[in-house]
Amino acid sequence: MHDTQLRPVLLIDEAQELLPSVLAELRLLASTQFDSRTVLSVVLAGDARLNEKLRRDELLPLGSRIRLRLPMEYASGEDLKACLTHLLDRAGNPTLMTEALKTTLCDHAAGNYRALTTIAANLLTVAAERNLTQLDEKLYFEVFAPDTRKPRRAGAR
Repeated sequence: MHDTQLRPVLLIDEAQELLPSVLAELRLLASTQFDSRTVLSVVLAGDARLNEKLRRDELLPLGSRIRLRLPMEYASGEDLKACLTHLLDRAGNPTLMTEALKTTLCDHAAGNYRALTTIAANLLTVAAERNLTQLDEKLYFEVFAPDTRKPRRAGAR
């Protein structure tokens, strides 16, 4: 490691789920020579519970070594729509979804890019099965409408 400019990076998603003892070990693994030389960069991604966890007494030494914190808030409907439009453009079919559907998807994504792309992927799968050339709100409500059928009781006709 002395002769190279390369350093390993460990990415941990859902880091709020890690045990405090595991987080404490990461601090020890990441540096050497009394913290004067970093040998491993660690990126912790998690929700607000991660910041709460890092405030615990046994994790204060780790929390004090975090160089950058990037809290992310919910995305606005405008930001979600811009992302969806960009994805459709890059995929080569900017008219695949009607504007009304884009708005509906953004309204139902709850400010979450992952939710937005998951909903869109589910619609795309159904559209491919049906050989549809454009996706609209009607398809959205067909796919995601709550099932209003009531379960039949055993023995009922």
